[in-house]
Amino acid sequence: MDLNFLHFDLDAFFASCEILDNPKLKHVPMVVGGRSQRGIITTANYEARKYGLHSAMPIFQAKKIVPNLVIVAPDFEKYRRNSEKVFKVLSSFSNKIQKMSIDEGCMDISHIKMDRLELANLIQENVRIKTGLSISIGISYNISLAKLASDWNKPHGIKIITQDDIPDILLDLKVGKIQGIGRKSEEKLNKIGIKKVSDLYDLSRNNLRELFGKFGEVIYDRIRGIDERQLDLSRIRKSIGVEYTFERDLKNYNELLKKASEFSEELSDDLHKKNIKAKTIRIKIKLNDFSVITKSMTLEEYISDSSDIFRIVKYLVVNTKIEKSVRLFGITAANLSDTTFEQLKFL
Repeated sequence: MDLNFLHFDLDAFFASCEILDNPKLKHVPMVVGGRSQRGIITTANYEARKYGLHSAMPIFQAKKIVPNLVIVAPDFEKYRRNSEKVFKVLSSFSNKIQKMSIDEGCMDISHIKMDRLELANLIQENVRIKTGLSISIGISYNISLAKLASDWNKPHGIKIITQDDIPDILLDLKVGKIQGIGRKSEEKLNKIGIKKVSDLYDLSRNNLRELFGKFGEVIYDRIRGIDERQLDLSRIRKSIGVEYTFERDLKNYNELLKKASEFSEELSDDLHKKNIKAKTIRIKIKLNDFSVITKSMTLEEYISDSSDIFRIVKYLVVNTKIEKSVRLFGITAANLSDTTFEQLKFL
């Protein structure tokens, strides 16, 4: 099959943007996030990742692991500008690009008659020269394998997966590496002895349907390198939210945080039902004088678990000055994953 899909993913994008402005940050453990003890990591550079630091981790926890951690406040306008520069470079190679987030996307390269490794190297070099940023690239004959390949050799990696590589290249992977099996599903599969793709490969289509419901058939195809999807160039990003007007105004932070915890659970359930994740969490607070406060946080990694959502919501709420009682509260997940198979619920 023709290698017509190229998935690209900027490496530690937010952190890399900060390193452009201050190159000294490259070789020290550094995270982008809130500087207070109640802050949250939005992304970590590769030095920090060596210590296990990651998106959505509380700052206080990270500083216990790395006391000399450098914390940089996020500058989303800077990240937006840099993202536009990168996509401008990429659009010079193909006008068929599905943008999946500020730092990730997939492009149709079927019209480019060039050796695929040479093409990937050329794109990497163009992005580096014109933006100063590092990008990892995966190329394959379908969308899901191209995405998998882009994460194979990070950072600044290139991986090409051909039909001849399937299924052998997948069999030794942990099941969580397969697009469609999230963290919770992986944990439950591990408990019943299914840890690698080879364990899944031995199961029939009916077995997988029993485990995953109707998405079991999708998993059956994915681990065999089958994905018939095409790029959706007309996709409009949407959001999913939970919002309520209370019968009785909430008077204090404790009451609001209790509702925030409940809403986080509900929003997480909705995300799981729709099999998607989000990079941005937004809160909306309407006070009893009908004034409205909105705040948001964007991570570099997708999330859908209620604990991750609530950690961000709690941070946003606690760091919001609320001087009147609360009439309405809402949580919205935005910057959604473009694939409906990003996170499948384990049934």
